[in-house]
Amino acid sequence: MFSQFLKLIPGREFETLAKQHRTGRSFQIDSRWLQFVTMMIAQLVGRNGLRDIVENISIQIHRLYYLGSSKLSRSNLSRINDGKPYTLDEVLFGKLLGRCQGMMPGNDFRFENPLYYSLDASAIDLYLSVFPWADFRTTKGAIELHVGLNHDGYLPEFVTVTEGRVHDVIVGRSLKLPKVSIVAIYRGYNDYTWYNQLTLNGMFFVARLKSNAQYRVIRRCMILANKRLTSDQMIEFTGGCSGRKKMSSLASPHLLSGPRNRQALRFPDQ
Repeated sequence: MFSQFLKLIPGREFETLAKQHRTGRSFQIDSRWLQFVTMMIAQLVGRNGLRDIVENISIQIHRLYYLGSSKLSRSNLSRINDGKPYTLDEVLFGKLLGRCQGMMPGNDFRFENPLYYSLDASAIDLYLSVFPWADFRTTKGAIELHVGLNHDGYLPEFVTVTEGRVHDVIVGRSLKLPKVSIVAIYRGYNDYTWYNQLTLNGMFFVARLKSNAQYRVIRRCMILANKRLTSDQMIEFTGGCSGRKKMSSLASPHLLSGPRNRQALRFPDQ
C-alpha cells in the first residue's frame, strides 16, 4: 500500500527537486529519497526518536526493496535531517497538494452559501536548548502550524508555519477569502476588527464567543427542540471599545444590525 502511495511522487520529479534544493559539495540524490521514505514511514506509524525509527525500519527491511529504498543508519539519518535544507519538503508538499486537489471528490452536503474554510492553529512544542529561536514562553519553545481546511475535498487549502509567539489572527488577516462564503473560525482568531472586515467584504463567519465577552441579549428566537438547539439569540456587545466600537459599522442583514450580533447557536455540549 505504501508503495502505491509513493507512486504519487514520480522519481524524476523528486530527483529534479533534490538537485535544486541541496547544500554542500557532496550530494547524493539517493540519500534524500531514503530520508523521505524513512521519515514518511515514521510519521505514518507514529515513531518517536531516531532510535525508534531505525529499529522499526530494521524490522521491515525486507519490504524496503519494493519502495526503492534501503536502511539508513541512525547516524546517517541524523546527519541528513540536520544538514539538508527543508525547502525540498516544502516544495514537494505544494506539488503533492496541487495534484491531490485536482483529484479530490466533491462534497454532497451544501449550505445556502459554501462552507469554504475551517481555520485552526496548533502549537508544536520544541526544546529551547535545541531551537533557541523558537522562544514561546519562559521555559518553553514552540512553532505554530496554521491550517485552512477546504471542505470541498477535506484537503488543506494552505498551511503556514510561524513562530509560537505569532498570534493566530495575524495569519487570519493575511488571507484573501472568497466572498459570499462561510468561514468557521476557532476562538484563537477572535478579533472584532477582523470580523468587521470580513462582513464588509461579504463574508459569513461562525466563531465562538470568548468567555469574557460582554454583551446583552436583544431578542430570543424560536428554536426547534428536535434539532438539539438550546438557544438562538440576537445580542449586542456592551464592552466599550473592545467590541461595540469595532463592530459598530457592521451591516450584514443575516448576521448583524449595527452593533448587534447574532450569537452562535448553542448546543447542549457547548
